[in-house]
Amino acid sequence: MSPNYIRSFSEGCLRPPTVIGQFHTLFFGSIRMFFLGVLGFAVYGNEALHFSCDPDKREVNLFCYNQFRPITPQVFWALQLVIVLVPGAFFHLYAACKSIKQENILQKSSYTGFYIFSVFLRIVLEVVAFWLQIQLFGFKVNAIYMCDVGALEKKINITRCMVPEHFEKTIFLIAMYTFTVITMILCVAEIFEISCRRLGFLKTQ
Repeated sequence: MSPNYIRSFSEGCLRPPTVIGQFHTLFFGSIRMFFLGVLGFAVYGNEALHFSCDPDKREVNLFCYNQFRPITPQVFWALQLVIVLVPGAFFHLYAACKSIKQENILQKSSYTGFYIFSVFLRIVLEVVAFWLQIQLFGFKVNAIYMCDVGALEKKINITRCMVPEHFEKTIFLIAMYTFTVITMILCVAEIFEISCRRLGFLKTQ
């Protein structure tokens, strides 16, 4: 791999062409991932082990936990982070292949349009993830979950299950909603910053 290719890749990849884009990368890459990786494991790491139902049988607990969590929150949010990174990764790959310098992205209309499209696609993916999170987890984790065990236990149809650390999970859930909203706002603000730079209201980097 040639030195010029490596240099163009680093220039196109490591620094977004806008101030807000660079802040978004810092916020997204550092704070959000740290919050999910460290605190998410602490809150959700042992949830399946402490999830208990009445009667407290292993098969009932597993059956109801799978019903309660069709997908674990850590897996969902990790997938969300990876998927939202894809549009930017495609743009940076394109910039590297075309040897586009960071300062030239906002000077040529085709480059700018492609970059704006990648930012807009990030917004769309965040909105979809926000909607899916509401459908899967809601806004509050209740202490009691009523589980339908009719397919497992012939004697009973509904059983009560205790959700461990439900209050902590509610706080974490609201925090993840907040992070999603913040990243969407940053993406919209980045498009606004690009428009201002193209119109000459702000000095181009």
